[in-house]
Amino acid sequence: MIYDFRNFKGVENFAFGRGCFNHLDSILDKKRNSSEDFMVFLLDDVFKGKALEKRLPVKHNDLLIFINVKDEPKTKEVDRLRDEILQFSKQLPVGIIGIGGGSVMDYSKAISMMITNPGSSAQYQGLDLIKNPGIFNVCIPTLAGTGAEVSMTTVLTGPEKKLGIKCDYTVPNQILLDPELTQGAPLEQRFFTGMDCYIHAVESLSGTWKNPFSDAFAQKSLEMCRSVFLDHEPGIDADEILMVASYLGGLSLTYSQVGVCHALGYGLSYVLDIHHGLAGCLAFNQLEDYYPQGVKDFHKMLEKNNIKLPLNVCKNATDEQIRKMAQTTYNLEHMWDHALGKDWKNKITIEQIEDLFRRI
Repeated sequence: MIYDFRNFKGVENFAFGRGCFNHLDSILDKKRNSSEDFMVFLLDDVFKGKALEKRLPVKHNDLLIFINVKDEPKTKEVDRLRDEILQFSKQLPVGIIGIGGGSVMDYSKAISMMITNPGSSAQYQGLDLIKNPGIFNVCIPTLAGTGAEVSMTTVLTGPEKKLGIKCDYTVPNQILLDPELTQGAPLEQRFFTGMDCYIHAVESLSGTWKNPFSDAFAQKSLEMCRSVFLDHEPGIDADEILMVASYLGGLSLTYSQVGVCHALGYGLSYVLDIHHGLAGCLAFNQLEDYYPQGVKDFHKMLEKNNIKLPLNVCKNATDEQIRKMAQTTYNLEHMWDHALGKDWKNKITIEQIEDLFRRI
């Protein structure tokens, strides 16, 4: 089979294993060429005053910014943080280090590019719209599942849409995958974030863009997610397994794509401000017609892990909100193309999408 030519850039350097976070200082020192060089650390504010903050290799002239992830990453916040960094010093930082879940890593990737590209981040939502490479970017996940640490997309909510900035420059230069950093995460948050990875694999394997390259990553990621959330295999290190599954799930999407669930999830997040992981679970719960085995196993995972999904989330949504969610979802053409094929507009209508939202 002949595939469309794609020449993607990958992460330049990565490290995996318990304790690899301890080497961050030596990695960053290689980028500090003068006493004036400084780094910007973006840290999820849940770690403020905690042990992880004290472990950061922050030098005297570095900038530490705490990121609140109550809301999904927004273009206006990317722009605000970019401006704060540019006002901090007369010179540009030599690196941006994002430490947290998918939202913090998305901020890190976006700000890295917006340091070197003019205007608002909202104007770059789309494919290959960034013109200049960003500055050195390090992503360090403290939750496993989003795949943001390896993805070429940084998903942002703008004034008009929720859509990623997607290009070669989005991919981080360095990642550290230290399973120790995920310990202590709340059970539900760990589950919902892990399900993002699981759904990535299911959708990657269930569409027209799938191919042997993407399948290899997605199949292994799916197997690992099942071992953590369904089979509970004895003797496995669940934190390590899930962190690798997240990485592989992110890679599977490079040559494939997400599908119906993520399209619906974008609508829920954009209009109702529901966090990405939970939004995906709420949507996936209603998609047995599209992913029968995946949803069947998902229901088993909910039961096995004692997770209760919120019910009737859209019950009080107005007709206008339902229409807006449906239109946001319908506009994600690449996801529908993967899920249903080139003639997807003949297979799904906005009215059908509205009905799906009313069932959530």
